[in-house]
Amino acid sequence: MLVIFSVFIAIILAKTGALQDLITSTQEVRFIGSFIAGIFFVSIFTAAPATVALGEIAQSNSVIVVAILGGLGALIGDLIIFRFVKDRVSEHFYYLMRVSKSERLFSIFKLKLFRWIIPFIGALIIASPLPDEIGVAMLGLSKMKNSYFILISFVLNSAGILIIGLIAKAL
Repeated sequence: MLVIFSVFIAIILAKTGALQDLITSTQEVRFIGSFIAGIFFVSIFTAAPATVALGEIAQSNSVIVVAILGGLGALIGDLIIFRFVKDRVSEHFYYLMRVSKSERLFSIFKLKLFRWIIPFIGALIIASPLPDEIGVAMLGLSKMKNSYFILISFVLNSAGILIIGLIAKAL
């Protein structure tokens, strides 16, 4: 229900021009707006309005600068989720796996294939227009190093925001 509400708000912001008015009235802080919209770009609840905001900002500014600053903001949002998943959720998940009676399910997680597929699918989800929570959780459960995660998150989110900006400029 919250996702539908979020999309509804994004449509209203785009159709009424309220977001455009807000952005043009604050031209001097447009780059901060790119960063903040990037933070909200990663969450399922705020992805739609953040996408509209990034598209609006990109229409009147450098698409590359918007993509870089938005990517940095998205990295911050992803890091918050990643640290939570990696530090807390994965410990509980692996504990449940050890106490489970189902050896078949546990053996799947020991496969080398699993260690490569889960991060790959997680990276694809981060690169897609889908909200990042599931992809970040997959990368966190795979015990990926922080430095790799930072690079992957920044590059993929910046690329996604760049595509949004280019589409917005074309329209």
